[in-house]
Amino acid sequence: MRMLRSWRLPVAIVAFGVAAHRLASATQAPNRPTQSGAPPAAFVEHPDHVQPGLASQARWANLVNPYAGNAQRAVEGAKLFVSYNCMDCHGADGSGAMGPSLQDGRWHFGGTPGDIFQSIYEGRPDGMPSWGGRIGDDQIWRLVTYVQTLEKGHAVTTENFTGKTVDRSGR
Repeated sequence: MRMLRSWRLPVAIVAFGVAAHRLASATQAPNRPTQSGAPPAAFVEHPDHVQPGLASQARWANLVNPYAGNAQRAVEGAKLFVSYNCMDCHGADGSGAMGPSLQDGRWHFGGTPGDIFQSIYEGRPDGMPSWGGRIGDDQIWRLVTYVQTLEKGHAVTTENFTGKTVDRSGR
């Protein structure tokens, strides 16, 4: 009889542990199924609380792009442009959509490498989310390197801010 009582506590502890494990497993979010044989998508899920940035009145120090002119980093930046869904707002190849075109040489907040870095890092009012702290500075510089290649070789006719059509073909 005494031997039976000595086993009650360890058996109760084990039973409690098994029950707790099953309860924890049941409350975890299920894995999302992927298409059979397809690799997971390369897109980044964005939390619902990503807010557009606030315009900063201060100028940053003169930032220098460590990847300026580096074709490999520009290719990596192009992949990040797709992965971070930049094309959803700025259009395929930066042609413009909901967000401004990156091909026409007009920059609302400046077009230097440091200005572009700051726009990506801090975000901008009315839509551009702040990516600083969410992605690394090296990835932002890769995006800057790619974005700066978008204007080259394009003859884009656009409207300027007064509504007048401007021919940017170089003729």
